[in-house]
Amino acid sequence: MNMKRCVFLFVILTGLSLAAQNNSGEQILMTVGGDAVTVREFENVYKKNPAANTTDQKSLEEYLELFINFKLKVREAKTLGMDTTIGFKNELNGYRKQLSQPYLTDTLITDKLLKEAYDRMQFHLGCSHILIKVDPNALPKDTMAAYLKIMKIRDRIVKGKENFGKLAEQVSEDPYAKGNLGSLGYFTALAGFVYPFESGAYNAKVGEVTMPVRTQFGYHLILVTEKVAHVDIYTSHIMIKLSKTSTKEDSLNAKKKIDEIYEKLKNGADWNELCKQFSDDNGTKSRGGELPALSMSSNFPQEFKAAAMKLGKDGDFSPPFTTRFGWHVVKRNSAKTLPPFADMKNDLKSRVAKDMRSNTGRDALIGKIKNWYGFKESKMNLPELKKMLDSTVFTGKWTSEKCTKMVKPLFILDGKTYTQFDLAKYIETHMVVKNKTDLELFLNTMYKTWVEESLVAYEETKLEQKYPKFKSLMEEYRDGILLFDLTDKKVWSKAVKDTAGLRKYYEANKGKWLWDERADVSTWSCKDAKVAGAVKKLLAKGVSEKDILAKMNKKVKDNVTVTTKIYMKGENATVDANWTPGVTKDQTESGRVVFMNVNKLVKPTPKSLAECKGLVTADYQTHLEKEWLAELKGKYKVEVNKDVLKTIK
Repeated sequence: MNMKRCVFLFVILTGLSLAAQNNSGEQILMTVGGDAVTVREFENVYKKNPAANTTDQKSLEEYLELFINFKLKVREAKTLGMDTTIGFKNELNGYRKQLSQPYLTDTLITDKLLKEAYDRMQFHLGCSHILIKVDPNALPKDTMAAYLKIMKIRDRIVKGKENFGKLAEQVSEDPYAKGNLGSLGYFTALAGFVYPFESGAYNAKVGEVTMPVRTQFGYHLILVTEKVAHVDIYTSHIMIKLSKTSTKEDSLNAKKKIDEIYEKLKNGADWNELCKQFSDDNGTKSRGGELPALSMSSNFPQEFKAAAMKLGKDGDFSPPFTTRFGWHVVKRNSAKTLPPFADMKNDLKSRVAKDMRSNTGRDALIGKIKNWYGFKESKMNLPELKKMLDSTVFTGKWTSEKCTKMVKPLFILDGKTYTQFDLAKYIETHMVVKNKTDLELFLNTMYKTWVEESLVAYEETKLEQKYPKFKSLMEEYRDGILLFDLTDKKVWSKAVKDTAGLRKYYEANKGKWLWDERADVSTWSCKDAKVAGAVKKLLAKGVSEKDILAKMNKKVKDNVTVTTKIYMKGENATVDANWTPGVTKDQTESGRVVFMNVNKLVKPTPKSLAECKGLVTADYQTHLEKEWLAELKGKYKVEVNKDVLKTIK
C-alpha cells in the first residue's frame, strides 16, 4: 500500500473515522440514500474527534456535516460496486489478517510470558545437559524408546552416582559433548535456548538432575550447576597479546610486561595513559580499553568473566590473568542491574513474539476453542487415509482424487463435520518436496497442523460476532479503503490528469494566485570606484544597460558586469532597505565595487500556471470535491432525526 493511502487511512481512523457496529434495535440517527446510521455508529466515530470534548452544539453539527459528506461518498462507492472487486477484497482481507492477530492468541498467557521472561532474566544459569535425539513428530514407539533410554542414563547418575560430565561425554548425542562434557556455559532467558529447555533449567534446583525435558531436538537431562544474579558489568582492559605461535620467551616477556603495568597501576599511574602506551588491543586502547557490557552469559572468555565478576566496586582492577588472547588487567567502570519491568516491556513483547514461547498463547487459545465449540475427535478413522498415501507426498505430486468417497469424520466443531476427504484436500495443497519419512509420521504431523489451523480459522470467522470493537474496526477499514479509492478517482488523480480542466480553472481564477509587489534590480560589479561613478552617471542619463556595458568594456574586458533579477520582499536585505527606484551605496566584494540599481517596482501580477501549479491543483481538487458532493446530495436523500441528534452530547 502506498504512503498516501497509509496517511489517508490514519487520518480517517483517528479523525473523521468510519462506520461502527449497526446492531438491530438501536436508535436511528439518520438515513443516507436509504442506509440507516445508528446513534451508536455516529457516537463511536464522533468520540474519536477532538470536537467531542467540547459542549458546543455548533461543533457537533459541523462534525455531523462532515460525517454526512463521508457517508455520501461511501454510499456512492457501494452503488458503483467497488466493494465487490477482487482488489478491494484482497486488500481488506490483508488488513483483517493483521487486525485479527491479537484476538487469536490468549492475551493472559502472553502477559504471563512477558513477566516470566523478565523474572528469569534476573538470573544467569550455569548448566550442562545430556541429549538423546528424537524427532519432534516421532511415532509413539520411537518416542518411548528414547524416553526409556534417557531414564536409564538418569538412573546411572542419580542411583549409580556416576559423574554427569563423564557420562555426557560417553552417551550424549549432542555432537559437542565429547569436547565440553555436556557443559553449555551460562545462559539467561530469551538468549538462544529453546523455550522448553529454558523452562526445564529455570524450574530445576541447583545441583539436581532434572527429569527428561522434551524439546524439538529430543530428550534432555539438565544439571544446573550455578544460579547467578544478573548484572551487566562495564569494564576496560589492558592486554599484552599472545598467540599460538608465541615462544616460551615471548610468554615470559609478556608476563613481565603485564606485571610491570600492574605495579604502576597499584602505585597510582594513570590507567588511560598506560593503556594507550602498552595495550596490544588496538581496537580499544585509544579509548582507555573500554569493552561492551559483560555478564555471565556474554561472549567473553570464562577467565575474563571470572576476573571481572570478582571486582567489588567501580574503579577496582584485577591482578594479571591469562585468556586465549594473552595477558590482561581488567578494571570495573560501572555495573547495572536490569531496568524495571515497565521499561523493558515493549522490548520483551517484541522478543517474545519472535520466540517459540509465543506459541504458548496460541496453544492455550486452541484449547479454549475446543471447549467453546464442542470439539469431538474421531482419530480412529485416520488410519484409513494412510492407506491412500504413497511416496508421492514427498515429491509434491500426490492428489486427493482417489479419496473423494472418504467422508468419515475426523473431528466435529460447532456441529460441522471435518472428514477424511477434507484432510486429503489439505494435504494436497500443503505438501512440499522433502526427504522421505514414515507415512504414519507424515500423516500425524499433517493432521495435527490441519486441526489447529481449522480451529483458529473457525474462531477467526466469529470475531465480528464476539468482539464489537473488532467489527467496528473492520467496518472502518472497509469504508476507509472505499473512500480512498473513490476520492482518488473523482478528485485527486482527476485533478492531476485533467490538464485541460486544470488550465480552465486557472484561467477563471488566476487572480487568486498573485505575486506580491516585487523589485526589478540590476546588480553592477565595477573594477573600482571611478568606474562605478561613471556607470551611475550613465544610468542617471537613462542610458541602457547594453550600451553601458559596450562603452565601459570597450578597452578593458569585464571592467563592468551586470546581473538583473526580480526580488520579493525578504529575499535580499539590501533590496528591502532600498525599496524605491534608484541606486544603493557602494560595497566592496572581492576587490570590486558593487552597487544595486532598483530599476522599478513590479506591481502584483498573476503567477503563471507553472509557477503556482501545486496551489492551483490543490484548489482544483477542493473545487472538484465540492461539485462531487453537490452531485451526491442531489442523488441520495439524507434525513436526520433532529430529536435524536439532541440526545447526543
